[in-house]
Amino acid sequence: MRLTNYTDYSLRVLIYLALKDKEELSNIKEIADFYQISKNHLMKVTYELGKWGLIETIRGRNGGIRLSINPKEINIGKVVRKTEDDFHLVECFDASRNDCIISPVCGLKHVLNEALVAYFNVLDQYTLEDILQNKEMFSQYLSSNSLEKKQQEG
Repeated sequence: MRLTNYTDYSLRVLIYLALKDKEELSNIKEIADFYQISKNHLMKVTYELGKWGLIETIRGRNGGIRLSINPKEINIGKVVRKTEDDFHLVECFDASRNDCIISPVCGLKHVLNEALVAYFNVLDQYTLEDILQNKEMFSQYLSSNSLEKKQQEG
């Protein structure tokens, strides 16, 4: 199973914001530059994360974004379910588009469904805080990458 870039970017935004001090604001350009990904994609991602109540958007000249809830309350499985729109691993998962002639007798759908349930059971055990167990290392990397980019620009 492959996650979409949308899910990847959503998780990266959450990780980035979780590394900041609770009240510190970040902005989309800063995050896009850090990860070297499209600012337009991140605008869509942050809009949805805000709609879901995971991040808070502060408007205005000194505005920005930050996490709106504690990282230990952000469940990874829930984020993946919200950001992915298709868990039909094979054609027979979607009855409206299933033209497979062996579906009535094939056991593959059951096996793959069991694997999908196990996949989410694992993701459901983890929060954003769990991903940041080595927060100090993350923060050092964040700082050194930001400094490196500034030096390259200057």
